[in-house]
Amino acid sequence: MEGARARRAQPTLGEERSAGGARHGAGRSRLRQPWCQGGSDSAPPAGTMARSRALLFLLLLPPQLHLGPVLAVRAPLFSRSGGHSLSPEENEFVEEEPVLVLSPEEPAPGPATVDCPRDCACSQEGVVDCGGIDLRSCCLLLCPTLQNNQLEKIYPEELSRELSNLRELYLQNNYLTDEGLDNETFWKLSSLEYLDLSSNNLTRVPAGLPRSLVLLHLEKNAIQRVDADVLTPIRSLEYLLLHSNQLRAHGIHPRAFQGLKRLHTVHLYNNALECVPSGLPRRVRTLMILHNQITGIGRDDFATTYFLEELNLSYNRITSQQMHRDAFRKLRLLRSLDLSGNRLHALQPGLPRNVHVLKVKRNELAALARGALAGMAQLRELYLTGNRLRSRALGPRAWVDLAGLQLLDIAGNQLTEIPEGLPESLEYLYLQNNKISTVPANAFDSTPNLKGIFLRFNKLAVGSVVDSAFRRLKHLQVLDIEGNFEFGDVSKDRGRLEEEEEEDEEDEEEEETR
Repeated sequence: MEGARARRAQPTLGEERSAGGARHGAGRSRLRQPWCQGGSDSAPPAGTMARSRALLFLLLLPPQLHLGPVLAVRAPLFSRSGGHSLSPEENEFVEEEPVLVLSPEEPAPGPATVDCPRDCACSQEGVVDCGGIDLRSCCLLLCPTLQNNQLEKIYPEELSRELSNLRELYLQNNYLTDEGLDNETFWKLSSLEYLDLSSNNLTRVPAGLPRSLVLLHLEKNAIQRVDADVLTPIRSLEYLLLHSNQLRAHGIHPRAFQGLKRLHTVHLYNNALECVPSGLPRRVRTLMILHNQITGIGRDDFATTYFLEELNLSYNRITSQQMHRDAFRKLRLLRSLDLSGNRLHALQPGLPRNVHVLKVKRNELAALARGALAGMAQLRELYLTGNRLRSRALGPRAWVDLAGLQLLDIAGNQLTEIPEGLPESLEYLYLQNNKISTVPANAFDSTPNLKGIFLRFNKLAVGSVVDSAFRRLKHLQVLDIEGNFEFGDVSKDRGRLEEEEEEDEEDEEEEETR
C-alpha cells in the first residue's frame, strides 16, 4: 500500500480533448490567502495536524472572475519520490499538459489583481495551479486543481451545484480509495466530460460516474474489477484508459461495455490479462492490449469488433499453435496489427489482408509459411526485426502479393544474402545486423524505387560489393554500410558462413528430434 502511494503525475491526452479551450502560459505569483489547507513549509507537524475540511466560500472569489465552462489543470513538472518512470510504450500516449482557465467576464483596465489560494500559484490571466502542495482536504469550488496531493476521500457536498457546468476535473496522483468515492460523489457534475482519477488507490471502477463523460482516466491504480453496470450508463464515453492496473480477464464482466456505442479507444495494456476479454466494445477502433499475459487468440475473440482499425497485442505470450487462423476474419477495417514480442515460431496464413502496417518484431520466427502474406496488396510496412529468419526461408514467392509494400525491415536476423524478388514498390530496405557477405550486381534489379538501403554490421568484406548493383537506383538517398569491410578473402568468408549455417541447421534438427 505504501509503495502504491508514491506516484508520478500523469499527463492527459490533450490532443484527444481539443474542447478544453485555449491553453495559456501562466506566470506565477504567490499570494497567500487561507483558502485551502495544505502541507507547505509553515504547516504544523503531521502528528498535530487535524483532519478537517476548510470552510471556504464562493464570496472570496474576486468579482472579475467567474467559473468558465472549461476547467483544466497544468500538472507540475516534478514527480513524487519513488514514482516510476514511464515506459517507451506508455510514452506513446503522453500528450501536452492541461491548464485550468478561469475566464474574466470583462477585461479590467490595467493589471488584474488575482487573489490566490494559499500555497497555490496563480497568474494575472486567471490560471490557478494548486497541484502538489500536499492538500489533505479542500473545497473543490475554490480549489478545482487537486492533482498531486494527499486526498483520500471526496464528499458529495464538496461538489456543489455551482459546479454543474464544470467540464474537466483532475484528481490524479492522490490517495483516493474505493471508500473515498461513493455513488453520489459526482452526481451533481452533469456537464463533466473529462475526469482524471489515475494514479490513486482504486481497486475497481467507481460507480456513479457522470453520464456526460467523454474521456475517463483510470490508469495506474490497482483496479481488479470492471462490474456490469458501472460504465454502461455513460453512453457518451469515447476514451477509456485502464492501463497499468491489475485486471485479469475474469475481472471484466462480459456486459461491462454493453451499449457504449461511442467508445472507440480502449487501453488495457500493462495488466494481467491471460486471454482477450469477452464482450469488447462493438465499435472500438483502437484497442491496446500489449504487455499482458495472453497466451493465445481464439477464433471468436474479435468476432464482434467489426470497426477495429488498430490492434496492439505485442509483448504477450502468444504462440503460433494457439493463434487461430480465423481469429481476424471479421476485421475488414483493420489497418495496423502489432504482434511483436510474442512467441511465434512461424508466420501462418489467416492474417488480415487489408492491413497497412504489420509488426512481428522480436518473436522466434524461423519461416514464413506458404501463403502467410497472400492477398495483402494493401500492406505498406512490414517489420520482421529480431527473429531467426534465414535466406532460404525468404524466397521470391514470399513477396509476390505485396504490390504496395514501401518499407521492409528484416534487420537482426540470420540472412546471408539479400532477399530476391522484392516488390518493385519498395522504398526502404533494412538489412542491418545480419550475416550478409556479398552484394551481387543483380541484388536490386527488382527494386528500382529504393530510397534507403541499410546494410550496416553485416559480413561484407573488401571486394564483396559490386559497384554496378546500385546504378539503376535513381532515387537512392541513403546507403548505410557502416561496420563492414573487414579485410579478408571473400571466398573464404563465404565458405565460413556456409559452414556456420550448416552447423546451425544440424543443431535445429537435433532439437526437433529430442
